[in-house]
Amino acid sequence: MTRVDPRIEAAASRRLAADEDRITGQARRRESLPLRGAWREFWRHPSPPMITAALAVALTGRVLVETGSAWELLVPATLLALFPLIEWVVHVVVLHWRPRRLGPLTLDSHLAREHRAHHADPRDLPLVFIPWRALLWLLPAFALAGFVLAPTGSWAWTFLVSSYAIMLGYEWTHYLVHSDYRPRSRWYRAVWRNHRLHHYKNEHYWFAVVTAGTADRVLGTYPEPGSVSSSPTVKTLHATERA
Repeated sequence: MTRVDPRIEAAASRRLAADEDRITGQARRRESLPLRGAWREFWRHPSPPMITAALAVALTGRVLVETGSAWELLVPATLLALFPLIEWVVHVVVLHWRPRRLGPLTLDSHLAREHRAHHADPRDLPLVFIPWRALLWLLPAFALAGFVLAPTGSWAWTFLVSSYAIMLGYEWTHYLVHSDYRPRSRWYRAVWRNHRLHHYKNEHYWFAVVTAGTADRVLGTYPEPGSVSSSPTVKTLHATERA
């Protein structure tokens, strides 16, 4: 086997890195943000404190109300197992909702509108988070679902603790991807790369954020980046491509 010239290999690696930076928007990134600085910035936005407050209430309720049983561990286990699919469906169906006309009415949602604005400027950090107005009904909706569907109060509180913890973890990961923090771990590098491909390469692929490479692989939205063309509407969702 012919050995590749190290200089050629190094040049190819540099070109590949430059292409990835261009595709994922890394070229626009400012000086690297330390994790401590990212953590402080995270808490300046409304949704993390709101979700944390709901999580604290749920934890208090779970500790004080009932003893429960070990079977309740099925709740977080099931939610974590289903989360890749849930995340994918919410992203595709809710966030990428195309506005529709029904007579004089336009069917659209605040979440979808905010997400379109997020695609228009992925660097605008306030748009990265779940809108606080949406959390005003979303957090109570989880509570209502838990207490209506769960067999006991302890199961309901466990469901809420699990749901709010997952939601907070999602917010942190999504924020970190859009911040100036540079990924170090192999897992986070994959999450960072996939989500930035969704924002800067093609909005029709790479929908999973926290669970990169899971539901996308199963549902056919995880192509090799070089096999798909760059979308002209990646920052203007649902806009008609001009001839």
